[in-house]
This record gives sequence, C-alpha cells and structure tokens, in this order.
Amino acid sequence: MDEKKLYRVYSQYLKEKYGTKVYKLPINLPTTCPNRDGCVGTGGCIFCGEQGAGFENLDNSIPVKDQMEKNMDYIRRRYKAKKFIAYFQNFTNTYMDIKTFKEAIKNSIIDDVVEISISTRPDCISDIHLDFLEDIEKNYGVNITIELGLQSVNHHTLKKINRGHTLGEFIDAVLRIKKRGFEVCAHLILNLPWDNMDDVVENAKVLSSLEVDQVKLHSLYVVENTALGQMYKDDKIDLISMDEYVDRVVVFLEFLQEDIVVQRLIGRAPEENTLFVNWNTSWWKIKDMIIDEMMERNTYQGKACNYLNGKAVKKFIE
Repeated sequence: MDEKKLYRVYSQYLKEKYGTKVYKLPINLPTTCPNRDGCVGTGGCIFCGEQGAGFENLDNSIPVKDQMEKNMDYIRRRYKAKKFIAYFQNFTNTYMDIKTFKEAIKNSIIDDVVEISISTRPDCISDIHLDFLEDIEKNYGVNITIELGLQSVNHHTLKKINRGHTLGEFIDAVLRIKKRGFEVCAHLILNLPWDNMDDVVENAKVLSSLEVDQVKLHSLYVVENTALGQMYKDDKIDLISMDEYVDRVVVFLEFLQEDIVVQRLIGRAPEENTLFVNWNTSWWKIKDMIIDEMMERNTYQGKACNYLNGKAVKKFIE
C-alpha cells in the first residue's frame, strides 16, 4: 500500500512544491531555552538532555555557513540532492540577541537553499522576528517555515514537563505567524505519561482548527541525567506500549485535517545515555506498523475530521 494514500507525506509535499527532492540540513546554534536559564524556569523540559534535540548535529562552534556546506556536500554525494532547507533545529533558535539571530539566518542563505525552517518555542517568536523573516522571504526568495514545540495541548501535562508555556502562547504564535503567510509546523509527543487518548484527539482538533500547515510526531525517549530519567528509574511514570503508540498515531491522523502535512510519524532517538528509546525497536519498523494498522482498519488521515464549521447544525443545512 502506498503510504501517500493514507496520509499527507512530507517528502511528497516538498517534491510537489519544489519540483524535486528536497533535503533538510540541520544547523546547530550556541543557544539555550528560557526554561533553562531562569527566564521562565530552570532545568529545561524534564525529558531534554544537554544535547537538546539535535543529537546528530555538527558542533555549534562551527560557523553556520560551514555547517551548511559540509552537510550539503554529504547529502549531494549520497542522495544526488539539488535543493535544500536550512533547518535551525536544536534548542530555541529565536532565543538570542536579535542581531545574532539575523546574522545566522542570512549566513544560511547559500546556493540551492529554497527554504529556511526555524525550530523554536511558542513564547519565543515575536513580531520583531517575523518582520525580519518577512524581509528575508521577500528579498532572498526563500520560503519560511516556523516549527513550534507544543508537545501536548493538555495544560496539566505542559506544567508537568516544565515547558514554561501553555496552549495560549501556542495559539498566539500560530495566529501571528500565519498572518505573515509563513507555514507552521507543530511538534507533538503522543506518548507523554500524563496524556490519554482524549488528549491525542484534542491535539488533532486544535491543530486542525488553527489550520496549522504541518505536524511532526515524536515518541518520548528517556535520557540519563534528566528529571524524567530519574522518574523512570524510580518507577514514577508509566510508559504506554508500542502497540498503544501505534493506536494513538492512527487515531490522531483520523482526526487531523486531511491537508495538514505530516513530517513524520515517529522520531529517531539516540541510544547513547538513554534509558528508553522507541521500545528497543527501529523507528522504521514502528512506522511500518502504523501504516499496516491503518490499512487493517481501512482508515486514513481526516476520516474523523467532521467537527469543524459548526458540526451541531449540519443536520439543518445538509
């Protein structure tokens, strides 16, 4: 079964948009997060290690352009790639002096870069950033995507994982970003210990209602020397099974608006210094399980997306 018939696949979306395969080039900046340095909290998210999310990145001491060129050379040779996305991936890439931010963005615009993707927090994107990015898009002809780490719509879960923001900040960020015509990608973790299937469904409903353009799904992995790692060792959290994760992804997709692009169904994670990673199973095997389950259920993205545009009065107008 062709997975493109089951959900809106990111790689296919990029090919349709740019006319060829497009590859992301990760960029690692020497930055941090406001829930680490005391601005909104300390310690960071309870699941985040010292490397952040970019465990495969080059060292952040390497200049942006050099990181780009080194990664680009490798991807060109291995995949014969022609077009690229400059992906500011690790930690919070707008949480820095605005001058430094502007320089980093400009240094990423080299030949064959068609898009800039910036990963950040909902409480760390201001109109100052958006004004600048609007000028970049206009003057350099590159598209802009903002990736926002939400993780869950559940207020209690967000507090539990020490995010330092709530759903309100996410809504504010999405509305302001979309006013500029930029695309928004939301990051979610579907197996947080304090979320249940109701939260999974609500995740899909909120993203669909806000007309988010893309979504990236993660499974939670537990890292040594983190607050979550200690909770795991002390048996203070219960992690769902792999089959339950597959079920959650399928249900999430059913309730997700069909036009939203799905960057991925499950993330890769480092094995070094981790206590729990994807149920000790390759990420691609879990992805295949999700696709097989969708085929078994004869379901697809958007099948249950019937809650928008006044669901309760449809019987009077149809």
